[in-house]
Amino acid sequence: MNKEEKDCCKNGNENHECKCNGHDHHDHEHEEVEMLELTLDDDTILKTYVLGIFEVEDKEYIALLPENDEKVLLYEYIEDEEGSVELKVIEEDEEFETVSEAYNELFSEEDEYEEDEEE
Repeated sequence: MNKEEKDCCKNGNENHECKCNGHDHHDHEHEEVEMLELTLDDDTILKTYVLGIFEVEDKEYIALLPENDEKVLLYEYIEDEEGSVELKVIEEDEEFETVSEAYNELFSEEDEYEEDEEE
């Protein structure tokens, strides 16, 4: 998408003159990034951006990006029936490696899709 097309969408035009034609990528570009605050063991509050929740081998995991950092944090994501969420540290090296690989594959595919859309 070029600058004119982005400006068209950014201004909320209902009659899209740009080539996006309201495709899913258009909606995705306007989504707000969800923030999550983590309380660390030393009671420090860490503000993070939620990059995504994804499933690996029948478990859900969450990818978080701390503010002012480039290192992605991965946790097991557990949500109960009442909607309460628990993040669990991935302690096993083998499980962490599997989840890391799945995260990298998932997000590299999204990056490739976004690059294709921009062309």
